[in-house]
Amino acid sequence: MFKKTVTYVDFNGIEHTEDFFFNLNKAEVIKLELSYPGGFEQYLDTIVKANDGAAIMNAFNDIIMMSYGEKSEDGKRFVKSAELSDAFSQTPAYEQIFIELCTDNNAAAAFVNGVMPTLTDADKKKLDIAVKASSNASATPTHPNFSVE
Repeated sequence: MFKKTVTYVDFNGIEHTEDFFFNLNKAEVIKLELSYPGGFEQYLDTIVKANDGAAIMNAFNDIIMMSYGEKSEDGKRFVKSAELSDAFSQTPAYEQIFIELCTDNNAAAAFVNGVMPTLTDADKKKLDIAVKASSNASATPTHPNFSVE
């Protein structure tokens, strides 16, 4: 889980400091990895090396939206929904986080590493096998928010 503390000014001109939480579970990471031939990690590496600004921004937007959620009061659940993510994306805090991730490599790396779950060696091996198998089956990403031209 990644906690990001953000100070922002709302649309009424009032300054707020809030903690926002982001997390991807193992199932979500597997789905994300399998959405791209060679895996999402390889896709990110490719677009960063190519300095493809539009693709980088889309990738960070998707990671933010997929990983944003709210902890339950008892701490037993991390609640995510399209409605929660959409509401968050309409705040100045989202804007601030998004711009930081797109412009600061260290912040981007810390965010991505922070939202990713810890995978065991066995998990990684299984994921690598699945990514290779899916890469052979598809030549283009299947993730609905990304398009490679």
